[in-house]
Amino acid sequence: MGLQKWIRPVIEAMPSKRKLAISLTMLLVFFLIATPLFNRWMYPLDYEEQIMESADSTGADPFLVMAIIRVESKFSPEVQSHAGAQGLMQLTPETVNWVVDKGRFSPAFRDYVNDPSINIHMGSWYITALIREFKGNKIAAIAAYNAGPGNVNKWLKEGRWDGTRGSVGQIPFGETRHYIQRVVYFYEKYRTLYSHLTNKRNAYTLPE
Repeated sequence: MGLQKWIRPVIEAMPSKRKLAISLTMLLVFFLIATPLFNRWMYPLDYEEQIMESADSTGADPFLVMAIIRVESKFSPEVQSHAGAQGLMQLTPETVNWVVDKGRFSPAFRDYVNDPSINIHMGSWYITALIREFKGNKIAAIAAYNAGPGNVNKWLKEGRWDGTRGSVGQIPFGETRHYIQRVVYFYEKYRTLYSHLTNKRNAYTLPE
């Protein structure tokens, strides 16, 4: 009787089977979310070989290229916008012509803009050129990738935006504000999940 006296309250204090099942399910969901395997399912990466090769040859930040591809096309090379932007990195005909000219690429690249390797290579070169134009400011370069360098230079010159991540809300174009936020979000995800692809992980960061 003495033993039962101590065991009974413990048993009665235990949650019901339904509550226990819900708790276990929630715990399982938590562990699934917390695992890299689940995260990589949520944030898949395609064309990693082409991205890393282009990053090496153009000096691009591979995680920024991944993030731009995710936002622009979700890794679908057949996407085409109403403005005529094509391929994984959604390059417009004007951008392609500029990249071919300034980057001294083969004119044949214009005919193969939908090819993943060529599209990634031109897009990687372009984002690197934008970062150089804005003196290493990756946030301004991301804005220029969406709104065009002319608009971004105008905002900076007129003091409408100071080019920092913390003042993105000052950008006149709502689409560009949202674009920067999305690219930065995916940049952090891909940098965390796929840092093993490069031994220069610490060299790739975005300003706060």
